[in-house]
Amino acid sequence: MKEYELKHRGKIKRLTNKTFKFDKRVGEGWFSAVYFLKTAEIARQCAPDKIVTMQFFQRKNGAVLCGIDEAISLLHAFANHPEELEIWALNDGDRIDAYETVLTITGRYQNFGFLEGIIDGILARRTSVATHVLEVVEAAGDKEIIFMGDRDDHFSQQAGDGYAAFIGGSTAQATHAMNEWWGIEGLGTMPHALIQLFNGDTLAAAKAYHEIFPEDKLMVLVDYNNDAVEESLKVARHFGDKLSAVRVDTSNTMVDQYFMRHQDQLGTFDPRGTNPTLIFALRDALDREGFNNVKIVVSGGFNAEKIAEFEKKNTPVDFYGVGSSLLKVNISFTGDNVLLDGKEQAKAGRRYRPNPRLEQVFYGDNEIHS
Repeated sequence: MKEYELKHRGKIKRLTNKTFKFDKRVGEGWFSAVYFLKTAEIARQCAPDKIVTMQFFQRKNGAVLCGIDEAISLLHAFANHPEELEIWALNDGDRIDAYETVLTITGRYQNFGFLEGIIDGILARRTSVATHVLEVVEAAGDKEIIFMGDRDDHFSQQAGDGYAAFIGGSTAQATHAMNEWWGIEGLGTMPHALIQLFNGDTLAAAKAYHEIFPEDKLMVLVDYNNDAVEESLKVARHFGDKLSAVRVDTSNTMVDQYFMRHQDQLGTFDPRGTNPTLIFALRDALDREGFNNVKIVVSGGFNAEKIAEFEKKNTPVDFYGVGSSLLKVNISFTGDNVLLDGKEQAKAGRRYRPNPRLEQVFYGDNEIHS
């Protein structure tokens, strides 16, 4: 592992600034709301010795906290006199409830207050992704989740999103960047583009893949011609035990050709896209010809609700590939100043909320590479 060890997803050591590639302009206030910058200047000139305590919370019960180590590293890298700050925090991967304090920072406002909005944003995105991943992991039970969010957001987010997905419980990520913070390579086999290069011949594309990457576990995409069952049998008959898995990614606007051949099965469910009836038919077809070893991967429009539907029907899926549904940022964090010189002082409706679960973080714990 690159920077830290994990044991049953329990944190032993915090990530440090060696991991995060911060833009140096953070320290210049480039990414801070202008009113924070102006407040810092006023504090510097008019209240230079006032000590404030800022605390951070969100509003969802059962969320999975992520982004804490990143926020701490940001403070240690860009706060003025970070060694003077008193920081208490929970850990990435902790389950948190609404209004629970996850981070407190005590010090002179002008030294760190301009970072408030950036910290809110870090915690919001990372916690949202980690929580969404946990929701699909819990829906999938003992099935594995492949995080396939590379095409659903800006590429610059991949490392942090991949880490958050890992914290939430994903076991594999689609790009190397998604794995950067925890030190392994991305997982991937073939896109539709590879099959297109071979004039739509799935078997020819699979042969080429196996020839060029013979050490890889062979996972073949089988929906290019909208005939997942027949395409799967074709590649299974050729590769036998060398075929590890097939992936079905049927568009939600398409009805697989299997149902054109078995119209007696229509009429009681929505036959479009990757659906349980199609996957049962695929599993049965593979098993009938002795290809019990071939696993089934499904992708395309999966979220916690769709996975729960598949699992309720005991659909024979081995892996779920999930992307866009995991990247919705819908858990917002708020940073509030709640103590002034150790005494309660906060806006109406807010108050200091101590949390016995917080752990103190010392400046020397994170190396500075800003």
